[in-house]
Amino acid sequence: MQHNFIVRLICTLMLGLTSIYVQADEITIPYKGLTLNANYELASTKQATDDVILITHGSLAHRDMEIISNLQSQLKDRGRNTLAINLSLGISSRHGMYDCKQTHRHKNADAVDEIAEWMNWLAKQGVQQVTLLGHSRGAAQTALYAVEHYNSNIKAVVLLAPPTFDNAGAGYRKRYQQDLAPVLEKAQQLLMDGKGDTVLQHSNMMFCRDVEVTAASFVSYYAPDPVHDTPTLIPRIRTPTLVVVAENDEVVRGLEKRVSSLVDGKQLRMNVIEGAGHFFRDIYADDAIDAIEDFLAEVASQKHVNI
Repeated sequence: MQHNFIVRLICTLMLGLTSIYVQADEITIPYKGLTLNANYELASTKQATDDVILITHGSLAHRDMEIISNLQSQLKDRGRNTLAINLSLGISSRHGMYDCKQTHRHKNADAVDEIAEWMNWLAKQGVQQVTLLGHSRGAAQTALYAVEHYNSNIKAVVLLAPPTFDNAGAGYRKRYQQDLAPVLEKAQQLLMDGKGDTVLQHSNMMFCRDVEVTAASFVSYYAPDPVHDTPTLIPRIRTPTLVVVAENDEVVRGLEKRVSSLVDGKQLRMNVIEGAGHFFRDIYADDAIDAIEDFLAEVASQKHVNI
């Protein structure tokens, strides 16, 4: 009897530990009828209330893609707590890449609202110091959040290969052999007529070919708006910011030139990773993380904060 009791007790404790581990790994929160999820990594030297780096992925991507996983793993090894979020893109409990066959109803600004929701969640956990980090389109959305939702908990901003809106039409034509202007004009007219939910058939959007997309969704990503151009947003960010440029970026062109004129060495810093492509693969991830670590250490020394 005593032996059976001990066995049951051990099993119960093991199940409890497993549950705690899962909760610490994937975090889920309700949001506007959806479930948002994120991967939380707690460094062995830190507590849950210590500083956190909130990471946002790029276009139609996800928190488990190589660059995000590398960032979380290496930053954890360096004593950093991280929270890598999955943008819902209108899908509850979304995991993996966005399925292009799904009708695109999500909007660019949705990401800003979801970052805000995760910032609220961190605040409720007692976290008072957050570094915002985004990659690619996620970097532009991170910058937009920092501009529109400034608060004292944001101690630093890191933008990895953030996009510009230069030559958007030329890029669209090159990728899809189709002019952007007629499609955008049609979508904008529908939006002005109060028909933003109208679905455009056989459209091309981001990395998805021949898909269904609502007029409102298309306009939110392709309209010539300063919110899509990270160098335009950067001067409006009120916290120390680092832009990490991939020297051989095959997706974002001309970023170094656009950002270099803004760099002041105080509020804004820029680091160019030689040889890196847009996704900072292999050794280039190490170089990017070294740049991030140096930046955060410098900010901490100047601000006397623990980030």
